[in-house]
Amino acid sequence: MPKLDAYFRAMVQQGASDLHLVAGNLPAMRIHGELKKLKAEPLTDEGLRDLLREIAPEEVWARFNETGDVDFAYELEGVARFRANYFVQKFGAAAVFRTIPSQVLTCEDLGLPDAVRRLAYLRKGLVLVTGPTGSGKSTTLAAILDEANRNRRDNIITIEDPIEFVHKSQGCLVSHREVGTHTRSFAAALRAALREDPDIILVGEMRDKETIALAIEAAATGHLVFGTLHTQNAAKTVDRVIEVFSAEEQPQIRSTLADSLKAVVAQNLFRRVDKPGRIAALEVLIVTPAISNLIREGKTYQIPSAIQTGKKHGMQSLETAILALLEQKIISPREAYEKAVVKEPFVRFLSEEEREGLA
Repeated sequence: MPKLDAYFRAMVQQGASDLHLVAGNLPAMRIHGELKKLKAEPLTDEGLRDLLREIAPEEVWARFNETGDVDFAYELEGVARFRANYFVQKFGAAAVFRTIPSQVLTCEDLGLPDAVRRLAYLRKGLVLVTGPTGSGKSTTLAAILDEANRNRRDNIITIEDPIEFVHKSQGCLVSHREVGTHTRSFAAALRAALREDPDIILVGEMRDKETIALAIEAAATGHLVFGTLHTQNAAKTVDRVIEVFSAEEQPQIRSTLADSLKAVVAQNLFRRVDKPGRIAALEVLIVTPAISNLIREGKTYQIPSAIQTGKKHGMQSLETAILALLEQKIISPREAYEKAVVKEPFVRFLSEEEREGLA
């Protein structure tokens, strides 16, 4: 049995989201958002490489030695799956492992708004789930996909690097493809997917112009496409998609995006203060004809105002979501202030000492 399995079992038992192994340092786990060092000997480069090699497939280990970076997934049967990233740093090898629960949480489990759950029933269009690294984007997407899988009779193709949540085919037929193992790139897999009779396509990460262009094209030609981006809120997400393209291409992309974009869910994770754990605050943009016109006309700066007045469509701003958690005393005023994009509404919740620290 690989020696790392003991760490993985401990992660699941303690509710850790990440395990950090860095040569020259103590092992550490991230539990409820905080990094905690373990009682152990500091890791040596040679010792850590021996541990890492035990669970890495041969081709993955060869790629790591050649490039100094590699991603893959590791499954400990009956425990969980783990997303692994190996890299090289000043003092030798290093690795970070992210826990991927073996059971997919449902929309109900996560307490997702009904407007987000209903995205699983769209027949076509582009849905983007965005937020910083480690904000729970994959968990939210997995819940939406699970809703579709249980209640629709369609063909789902996922493209990820690496495969995270594994969905067993229920009402839908589900095929998982891993970049680097089953396909060369996100773009290559997306191009191929259009010939594979998909109804729903999940793109794990829209990293580059080609992938974004193909995702928009797939959405515009009658497929439901889910993707992720590392952006803070809905308006910045729309801008980010458009700005990937050259100035000459932007008018056409703006027009296509206005027609194909159906929703943006922007989220961030917060440490709970009422009990152990973390909770997500979600900004929800549902693309109505009015918002579609704002995108087409290049008036994305008006999207935040449109979200504020779009409550009847299920929209909510990130600040409204954070404020609700704060008023329920689920999260701390300090973290609410730090993670809000618009900070003014949260200053009044800070202590006098915290306010002085902002000056």
